[in-house]
Amino acid sequence: MKKCALLTLNVACLLFAITVFGQTTPPEALKIGDVVVTGTIRTRVYFWDWFTPTSGENTYAYTGDFIRLGFSQKRPSFSWIAEFNAPIILGLPANPNGPGAQGALGLGSNYLSANKGHQNAAMLFPRQLNMTFNKVGPEGSALQVGRFTFLDGTEMIPKNATLATLKNLRVSQRLLGDFGFSDAGRSFDGARYSVALPQQSNLTLIAATPTRGVFQVDGWGWNRIGFAYSAYTKQWGTGKHSADTRAFVLEYDDFRHITKTDNRALAIRRLDTSNIRINTYGFHSLHSAITPAGNADFLFWTALQTGRWGPQQHRAYAFVIEGGLQPKILPTLKPWLRGGVTRSSGDPNATDNKHQTFFQVLPTPRGYARFPFFNMMNLNDVMGSLTLRPHKQFTSSSEFHSLKLAQGNDLWYAGGGAFQPWTFGYSGRATGGRRALGNLYDTNLEYRLNRHFTFTGYVGYMQGLTVMKSIYPAGKDARFGLVEMLFKF
Repeated sequence: MKKCALLTLNVACLLFAITVFGQTTPPEALKIGDVVVTGTIRTRVYFWDWFTPTSGENTYAYTGDFIRLGFSQKRPSFSWIAEFNAPIILGLPANPNGPGAQGALGLGSNYLSANKGHQNAAMLFPRQLNMTFNKVGPEGSALQVGRFTFLDGTEMIPKNATLATLKNLRVSQRLLGDFGFSDAGRSFDGARYSVALPQQSNLTLIAATPTRGVFQVDGWGWNRIGFAYSAYTKQWGTGKHSADTRAFVLEYDDFRHITKTDNRALAIRRLDTSNIRINTYGFHSLHSAITPAGNADFLFWTALQTGRWGPQQHRAYAFVIEGGLQPKILPTLKPWLRGGVTRSSGDPNATDNKHQTFFQVLPTPRGYARFPFFNMMNLNDVMGSLTLRPHKQFTSSSEFHSLKLAQGNDLWYAGGGAFQPWTFGYSGRATGGRRALGNLYDTNLEYRLNRHFTFTGYVGYMQGLTVMKSIYPAGKDARFGLVEMLFKF
């Protein structure tokens, strides 16, 4: 009864917001002197019907909300931001865990375990607290110091609308992100230096450590992890052909002495408390061209990894190839058809001295796995999508994913990286050599009422295949959905 009351309250808040604010425009940006005050309220109701376990709650609902309040000020030579986040999780299930490999039964389990078993949890912490100094070096340079958010791949925003959309949805946060889908998120404490270079190019350098958060509502502390990132981005082309390219290097050092998630035997992994040090060398190239058939696009993203996975050598790779077309037919619906392949390496041999599973570092995986039960590790993903934009305020996006593990001797991985000192951040399930995860069908609907209010609904259905059937013999299919209201001022 208590959980139903919490869900009913959130739905009532959604309806109240539509009724009260839907036909009016809230006031312009709030200022206290020359200090700008901004805010965000996001409320969600999640619905999980995870693969059926032999015991444990796999069907449940809960609410996840946050309130953000930010203060900022710009001066000729510097600017500062202070933004505070208050995540609120209500009505988590009491036992969302299955026995053995069945493990966590959806993200309700992640939130429950990350918050010491509390079914209701809330906290207040600084999401951003930084200063930016202008012209530290050449014209167009800036040095940011403190706590900030960062999404890799967004160092420059393309002027071309197609490229800007693709960069936001299909390039950014593959390796470094704020995990904005979660109700606590992730920030970075450190320094970021960027400089605008001639001929539409940019150089960005970052050295930082990730904060706690993501599923843990307490985002105050650090993790014993450091990373350094450098990227050179260039935009080029005019008229009928525009492009955006980036080359980057990312060094990741994890010196938490905790059990790693990989395909070695548990007894061996427990003895391995050595550091992880991984170097990632990557590149992306985005292209948009006007053709007789319509606006065509092409995306290529790749990364190679070297380093050490504890006592093992680390050697891994990943690549993404995608293409799309916005045909001239059905101009009222403005369709956008896209398809592509994602391939990331897995580890074929658990007993040798090599770790060959691609490591996704600190991403926001949900953008590429909207039903968040997988990520970009040991994966073959054949994807197709259809986006419809019948009105400037409404967007419908449907996707299909054929999912298969790259190596059956490796694990089925999920998660988005470190968020607690004592939790590795990635989970893995052995599949007994099986590779076929299943087919994912989903649709996301977004309605932008005005520049302050956005309403979103999502539903996904996973048709499980041999991997799911072996782990969840009682029911190999799963469903996930959410409704969301986002208010910004």
